[in-house]
Amino acid sequence: MAGDTLKVEDSTWDADVMKASELVMVDFWAVWCGPCQMVAPIVDELAKEYAGKLKVRKLNTDENPEVAGRYQVMSIPTILFFKNGQVVEKLVGARPKRQFKETIDSLLAQHAGTA
Repeated sequence: MAGDTLKVEDSTWDADVMKASELVMVDFWAVWCGPCQMVAPIVDELAKEYAGKLKVRKLNTDENPEVAGRYQVMSIPTILFFKNGQVVEKLVGARPKRQFKETIDSLLAQHAGTA
């Protein structure tokens, strides 16, 4: 469903994130993480606001340690932005929605001509 935040797992990582042609935002989180719970509604709002421009995924680090380890996610929430299988931006810790929007807008502007 467009605009909805979908779960991504170790098994679906390559197809969902690495092979995506659009900009992908991945929220690395865990159930026990307080700041992750604060960021979750913001991530959901961003998924709706940027539907069609940005793919948003959530990865539970407890359930999917392989991918979290591959990107050396040491503290959560960590938000990684991918373009063509490469990490293009990393945000660690809870942030206000405005900061996420600034980062997304900047990345979309940078990558507008490289689709």
